[in-house]
Amino acid sequence: MPKIQTRSVDTDSYHKLLKLGVSPLLSRLYAARNVQTQEDIQSRLTSLLPFDSMNGIREMAGELADGIEAGARFLIVADYDADGATACAVGVEGLRMLGATVDYLVPNRAVHGYGLSPAIVEEAAQREPDALITVDNGIAAIDGVNAANELGIPVYVTDHHLPGDTLPDAACIVNPNQPGCPFPSKHLAGVGVMFYVLLALRAELRGRGIFDGKPEPDLRVLLDRVALGTVADVVKLDANNRILVNQGLQRIRAGLASPGIKALMQVAGRRPDKASVFDLGFMLGPRLNAAGRLEDMRLGIDCLLARDIATALPLAQQLHELNLSRKDIETDMKEQAQALLEDVDCKDSHGLAVYHPEWHAGVVGILASRIKEKYHRPVIAFAPGENGELKGSGRSIAALHLRDALDWIDRQHPGLILKFGGHAMAAGLSIKEEDFPTFQNAFEKLAREWLSPADLEEIIETDGELDPEELNLELVKTLDNAVWGQGFPAPLFQGELSVLNQRIVGEKHLKLEVMLNNRRYEAMAFFHSEPLPNRFAGTYTAMLNDFNGQSAIQLKLHYWETLP
Repeated sequence: MPKIQTRSVDTDSYHKLLKLGVSPLLSRLYAARNVQTQEDIQSRLTSLLPFDSMNGIREMAGELADGIEAGARFLIVADYDADGATACAVGVEGLRMLGATVDYLVPNRAVHGYGLSPAIVEEAAQREPDALITVDNGIAAIDGVNAANELGIPVYVTDHHLPGDTLPDAACIVNPNQPGCPFPSKHLAGVGVMFYVLLALRAELRGRGIFDGKPEPDLRVLLDRVALGTVADVVKLDANNRILVNQGLQRIRAGLASPGIKALMQVAGRRPDKASVFDLGFMLGPRLNAAGRLEDMRLGIDCLLARDIATALPLAQQLHELNLSRKDIETDMKEQAQALLEDVDCKDSHGLAVYHPEWHAGVVGILASRIKEKYHRPVIAFAPGENGELKGSGRSIAALHLRDALDWIDRQHPGLILKFGGHAMAAGLSIKEEDFPTFQNAFEKLAREWLSPADLEEIIETDGELDPEELNLELVKTLDNAVWGQGFPAPLFQGELSVLNQRIVGEKHLKLEVMLNNRRYEAMAFFHSEPLPNRFAGTYTAMLNDFNGQSAIQLKLHYWETLP
């Protein structure tokens, strides 16, 4: 059973925020999230960290500017997830705005594998580019960069993933996580890194007088896609990332989104003027990801690059339909995974590695996430790949750094892992099919050594209880418009609730009327169809429910325990 605990509030930060005029409740929420100054909650673009401290960025800007002036043909090599797709779209559109000749190539998950592989370099070379630019990949592409170098094609790597012991022999690397890079924020998504490269390139071209006598390209038009990729990649929303996301959301709400984003909002049934982090992460992101998971991410990138809504809308509709197919596949895989786990004592297991020969490689990451959420264990799910290999995707809990764990297994069992990469919370890898039992045992052994019983106890952190007068429409609107996400969690409250009535809606959701602090509220328990107890201690988020022009508070229930 999860343990509920209230987030600690830094009293010094709380009082500083109060003196700045922030309301007591918001001061409490921000102080519990390590916000200490007004600047930490500002969303002005002028508050963005400057690009100068990022290693290699001025060098790359200079060489890209040389290429633009020489009429060079650039080819972007993208990744096939939402971050890679948005980074590619931002790179293509941004470079074209700055005068470059540029096209893109995105690997097919099933054919080429991940990133700048020798196979994708061979295909890229057929287009006769003068240089390759990687987005959201490349920091681990030792063989791919070597293959390009042998063909005389320089490679410019833009990435955010953690590097291995050896860096690729690229013409230039921009990655805030490369050794020795002093850039303060290590949490930029791949799309954020590409946006920063464009900022540096524009500054370089400005210094060369390229824009003398004419308006400079306005790179703010790219921020809606920067926001989408940042949220969809579930990177930590530190102060710098929150600025990027907030600025992108403001453009969407103001009707200034690109045609592709507008089309994705339309097929998802969402209102652009009410756009939120939820829309980016749970509505647009999955639809975009569906292309890379099931077919070809070119569909998603073309949607993001569409010049008008008439072009974007059919592409967005195809993405919507692919996402429906993805959901069906995921449902079947979850049932198969549950059957596999019936013979496993998950309470006794510290790490779960699961495999089924009928699983789809494009959906195992989502499956791993769902299993992790249910059992609060690090999980790696595998599906069949090419040539007798298995493709794995993992999701972890806070106490275990997944990429470091894979690195440790790789050192202890040389040759067991064919390749791997990723972050603390998510990673991917390849192994031989016959080596799955060996890997499964190695992963469990590592998890037992690295994790304590306390690490495996799920903790639900809340922001405590709300006074009746605190839970009002103004608060809910403020929270809806703010940027919350990974590393900066949305406010979660707790209280004792009584159920007045409840019924199933949409076949799988529970709609309730509840009493909280002697006031009536509508509440929802999504994807739950069993009746709730008459009285329970629960956690909830407060949402805005707009219906027939009227706004009301709706509680989204997350967890509950029966009260006597």
